[in-house]
Amino acid sequence: MKQFFKIMFASMLGTFLLFVLVTLISIGILAAIVATASSDDTVISKNTVLRMTLSKAIVDRGSKSKIVMGYAGPDNNTGLNDLLDNLKKAKKDDNVAGIYMDLSDIPAGIATVDEIRDALIEFKTSGKFIWAYSEAYSQKSYYLATAADKIFLNPQGVLDFKGLASEMTFLKGMLEKLDIKMQIIRHGKFKAATEPLFLDKMSPENRKQITKLIGDIWDKMLTGITETRKISKSDLNRIADSLKIQSPQDALKYKFVDQLIYKDELISEMKKKLKVDEKKSVQYVNMDSYTSVADKKSKTAATDKIAVIYASGSIGGGEGDDQSIGSERISKAIRKAREDDKVKAIVFRINSGGGSALSSDVIWREIELAHRVKPVVASFGDVAASGGYYIACAATKIVADPATITGSIGVFGLIPNFEGLFTKKLGITFDWAMTNKNGDYIPVMKPLSPYQAMLIQRDVDHIYDVFTGKVAEGRKLAKAQVDSIGQGRVWSGTDAKAIGLIDEFGGLTKAVALAAELAKTKNYRTISLPEQKEWYEKLIEQISGGDPSAKLKAALGTDYQYYLYLKEIREMKGVQARMMMEININ
Repeated sequence: MKQFFKIMFASMLGTFLLFVLVTLISIGILAAIVATASSDDTVISKNTVLRMTLSKAIVDRGSKSKIVMGYAGPDNNTGLNDLLDNLKKAKKDDNVAGIYMDLSDIPAGIATVDEIRDALIEFKTSGKFIWAYSEAYSQKSYYLATAADKIFLNPQGVLDFKGLASEMTFLKGMLEKLDIKMQIIRHGKFKAATEPLFLDKMSPENRKQITKLIGDIWDKMLTGITETRKISKSDLNRIADSLKIQSPQDALKYKFVDQLIYKDELISEMKKKLKVDEKKSVQYVNMDSYTSVADKKSKTAATDKIAVIYASGSIGGGEGDDQSIGSERISKAIRKAREDDKVKAIVFRINSGGGSALSSDVIWREIELAHRVKPVVASFGDVAASGGYYIACAATKIVADPATITGSIGVFGLIPNFEGLFTKKLGITFDWAMTNKNGDYIPVMKPLSPYQAMLIQRDVDHIYDVFTGKVAEGRKLAKAQVDSIGQGRVWSGTDAKAIGLIDEFGGLTKAVALAAELAKTKNYRTISLPEQKEWYEKLIEQISGGDPSAKLKAALGTDYQYYLYLKEIREMKGVQARMMMEININ
């Protein structure tokens, strides 16, 4: 027995020492990474080409990632803010000769693509070149490529040009198989947000609004292509209707591209353009690395500040994160900007299909308070609908892209009844003992009583009335007019401007310039809120298993969106002001 304890304690000591050793090594590695990250910014040489691939998901605000020892951080996203800053910086950077876009598909909404395209066109005013190349252009990537001076396509490549289609997913059949009944109480004849739960195809009203929406977006894309490629809209529509682009030769014939070329030939052409010896390499810098290049012409010394507050994702209570809108976190950020005398204006960047009506109202209140003391410009990304519009309607001005999905002024209540699933499918039954006859309010294991349904309908109607009233007040419209353009209907940015829901077309850059103009300041710098975790904090969180969503996202890939969709349904509480339907435009 003595020998047993001796061996056991020796083993425990060895394990402890190994743990200490591994911990010390990990701390040393982390310290080395932090030290490397704290070193001087990236430096590029003369005649460098900025390379854009845009293969990672593009979000409004990038994380505090930094390429260290070949590692770009735990977030596999590209920040639109970083892209726009880089293009503005590259325009003035004497070391950047031009931009080379190596494109395929772009994981972003069309409004985001449009914003990048506008920035590229602005970049060209510097006289520097932009070349685009691809082996397979999607419609979005081709639209972006039309900002380039020259468009190249692989001789065996593909160019997709067929018009837009919107695909929606309906859950009615699945819910019926599981015997789950969704009790939906809504206001607004166009409130198609809930249709996926009780229909198996689009309603006539929903088909009408989606067809109009994608038609407006398609027209915006055709306008842009016509301006840069000099192909008329009628010809573009004829080519799309007949699927004329079936081969690279067709793309060349119809002037969609300038040259069919292999990548090695493109590199040779690039060397000639840059006057680089054929035996030497072209110097490239990618977007991630260029973010770390110092902007020597920036206004970092300016005392006036414009706060850009980012709100992306579903709206709910609590803290949220960079990809979900927590009313507590966003409210703190707005309050901080409002109370800072050096912040002369606020840009509220929104990319959201809505969420909790209560949480939306909490955020609206902070914007309304901020608007009383300084200019607030709301900047819409790919979508600012339902609760996403609610939180913006008190702003001084609203700026959106013509392709932004906007409006959806309507609310609904969603109460699932799982009785059939548990009782008929699993054999589980429930019973209640109550002191009062509505002690079970709101039940999810049995149907709502008529009285309970009436109460929820009353709440939904009241919140819709409050919603339309606040839009009317903020947009200076008659309440009856807001009701007529509300009813849960979604609009393109183009229509939203015509009916008074937005003020101007533009993206984040335009919104910041407008905020500065309203604040009457020319010498300013921008700050971003809410404050983000440092990149190394996220890295430690991921290594320690504190961020399971990263692994799940990696495992599910593009199907991760369906997980989020079902997760949002499960977590819904109270009356909702949201677009629950996913409008996927291809």
